[in-house]
Amino acid sequence: MATIAAPDAPNPALAAQAAILARPLDDPRRMANAIRALAIDAVEQAKSGHPGMPMGMADAATALFAGFMKYDAADPRWPDRDRFVLSAGHGSMLLYALLHLTGHEGMGADDLRRFRQLHSPAAGHPEFGEHPAIETTTGPLGQGIATAVGMAMAEEILRGRYGAKVTDHHTYVIAGDGCLMEGVSHEALGLAGRHALGRLVVFWDNNNITIDGRVDLSDRTDQVARFRAAGWHVQEIDGHDPVAIDAAITAAKATAQPSMIACKTHIALGHAAQDTSKGHGALTDAKQNEAAKSAWGWTHAPFDIPADILSNWRAAGLRGATPRAAWEDRLATLPTGKRADFLRAFAGDAPVKLGAAVRALKKQISETAPKVATRKSSEMVLEAINPVMPETVGGSADLTGSNNTKTGDLGVFDIDNRKGRYVYWGIREHGMAAAMNGMALHGGIRPYGGTFMAFTDYARPSMRLAALMKVPTVFVMTHDSIGLGEDGPTHQPVEHLAISRATPNTWVFRPCDTVETAEAWELALSTKETPSVLSLTRQNVKTQRTKHTAKNLTAQGAYVLADAGSKRQAILIATGSEVEIAMNAREMLEAQGIGTRVVSMPSMELFAAQDEAYRKKVLPAGPVRVGVEAAVRMGWDRWLIGERGRDTKAGFVGMTGFGASAPAEVLYEKFGITAEAVVAEVKRLIG
Repeated sequence: MATIAAPDAPNPALAAQAAILARPLDDPRRMANAIRALAIDAVEQAKSGHPGMPMGMADAATALFAGFMKYDAADPRWPDRDRFVLSAGHGSMLLYALLHLTGHEGMGADDLRRFRQLHSPAAGHPEFGEHPAIETTTGPLGQGIATAVGMAMAEEILRGRYGAKVTDHHTYVIAGDGCLMEGVSHEALGLAGRHALGRLVVFWDNNNITIDGRVDLSDRTDQVARFRAAGWHVQEIDGHDPVAIDAAITAAKATAQPSMIACKTHIALGHAAQDTSKGHGALTDAKQNEAAKSAWGWTHAPFDIPADILSNWRAAGLRGATPRAAWEDRLATLPTGKRADFLRAFAGDAPVKLGAAVRALKKQISETAPKVATRKSSEMVLEAINPVMPETVGGSADLTGSNNTKTGDLGVFDIDNRKGRYVYWGIREHGMAAAMNGMALHGGIRPYGGTFMAFTDYARPSMRLAALMKVPTVFVMTHDSIGLGEDGPTHQPVEHLAISRATPNTWVFRPCDTVETAEAWELALSTKETPSVLSLTRQNVKTQRTKHTAKNLTAQGAYVLADAGSKRQAILIATGSEVEIAMNAREMLEAQGIGTRVVSMPSMELFAAQDEAYRKKVLPAGPVRVGVEAAVRMGWDRWLIGERGRDTKAGFVGMTGFGASAPAEVLYEKFGITAEAVVAEVKRLIG
């Protein structure tokens, strides 16, 4: 075999690794080299990318996909397939090479040649939706492993509900040093260990290299000890030894604990940049790349895979056809209703009974007109919805009694109750949000989870990915304003509505009462491609919708709640708890002969999606406009100044800074968010 490529600067580690490359070129090694070659070829052609990780983890990936993974290249969305998550998403060519080699349609050689180019399914990092076999979007390190925990939880819940004959699979992850340094990995592995997710297997690419250099520049964590401490089964192996890898996977599948296989590997194996930070990034030097290929014994043209190697890979891609067919037979034996529920839930379709349950609750609330916090309203809605929608799985980040996310029918998900539909996530907002995304991505489950809205900051990376991936995760964010009160400004969100509204493909609902809350939940649980943020109050609010209508008015984003009794001079636009303030202000203004319309705007996004004629009907030109919301103004000017408004005839009653610690009613007075302040602003604008 040819010698390892000589580095520009001496690399002592290379000599020690020559033995790895000198091993016989049996089928597993040759199949792994095909991954390495494709990674180098694609990166060299694109002049960008990260081939070092695929070169290092090719042996482990080959063992997994050729010998253990349950998947069918002809049907990549088969519900009972094993899931594979490339948490180290920068190494995306590992995944794309595997999909190409195993014969997945839509990842041909031409697609690899367009690696990192516009409209290629082989994007810079794996993007959910770009190819049906890509299980999740990764790239932000740590997200993949945390998302995989949710996938593994979903498998446990569905197996508990439907039985092992239709739900019986594993979730596999490749994570790197960077993934494990990110804080969300700590949240994820703690969850997995606590819940004994024995069908979760994580391969740690232990190459001791980051972009800046060796890991020990910035970290000295004993990762093996960390995983063991969290209740994981841990093995340490040579990540380039096919026999050791096979044995480790076999052992991992046999344990009831989640498994971490620590694979000691060499980044950019056989390349001049091996075991250096240069091996992480773009290896585009043609001579060095050819030398690396020579070191592996690879003599083929770019993107050319020898027929015998390709045949072995294609056979691996077809292995799942028989178990998939057997699974379809078993699915057909489920009772008709149970099978229909399974298929409906995986299709993402809401049950027919959802609409009826929401309408019945709306009618009841319109008649009884309770004064409750919208967090309580949310609980009332869930009590009506959860019994008719068995795919909902709720939870809270250690705030169950405050978020009101648990209903009596759910049961608690635990080691001894896999059928439970409520998760005590612990103080893990980021991990909760990522795992909920994993549940949604797995399919068959509609996850929702709660925390205080101020802690959107902790959950935000995963909330963004939910929007990017188009998965309908529901984020229940209570205590949504200075109305939180005495806990003070650290817990009082003022900018978080603006942050959420600024995120593309996100519905932000701030309902004013129980009726709007019910409508918001119906929309959040019916969409297939949009995550929702429910912004809910701590303080009690009046029922504003006392006249029942079957129509979901929240679906329009905004609507006229109360119109002017005389010539319309002012329009008050309000959300959530401040709708009550706007209604009180309207009463005062009408008494003074100033005709005032109140527009409730529970969702700016849905209102913006309405046609121009409807928006013009709700917000006509002429009257002064005042927005009322206990948050910052950012995002409001489209409705105050734009859409036929004028700067000189627009005002806002809300927050301009952070809150303070005091009872809610004191804070609203202190910060001038009162009916009197709204009246004064209207009169100032009228002149």
